[in-house]
Amino acid sequence: MIHIRNIQRAQAGDFWRLRLEALQSHPEAFGASYEDQVNTPMNEVEWKINNELDNYILGAFSENNELMGMAGFRREQGVKVRHKGMIWGVYVSPEHRGLGIARMLMQEILRRGSEIEGLQQIQLTVVTVNHAAAELYKRLGFVTYGIEKDALIYQGQVYDEELMAYFLK
Repeated sequence: MIHIRNIQRAQAGDFWRLRLEALQSHPEAFGASYEDQVNTPMNEVEWKINNELDNYILGAFSENNELMGMAGFRREQGVKVRHKGMIWGVYVSPEHRGLGIARMLMQEILRRGSEIEGLQQIQLTVVTVNHAAAELYKRLGFVTYGIEKDALIYQGQVYDEELMAYFLK
């Protein structure tokens, strides 16, 4: 049984281990880098963990409370952009892939998003070489609205990102 729920500040250590694993094992998939994040003090990590209606990090937990995957969501705060939210940091550890965890995390974010007053769209970016993730997002109803050329450069390798949105209204 997989439980999808907010990651709590008391779970910051588990969250940060999984986040660093994601950044180290798939550097092309994230705007943040392992090198920039590895020395982040734990009090800063804890500060990043929110449990607000429009700013949270979901975790996928096993029966024995092992953190298997995660996905973050935050709503834009400016007056002109509050109708948008952003999904970030979607990752499932390799040993737990193929169980539908990413789908469950995404479905929960979309469900919660539909309950946020005034939220009209949820955006995300995905590197164009990550075909499995892009296909999942499309199956969930995300549409592509652009490609950012050379969005990321890591160790001399250039990566484009697909810009996607899910429209709630």
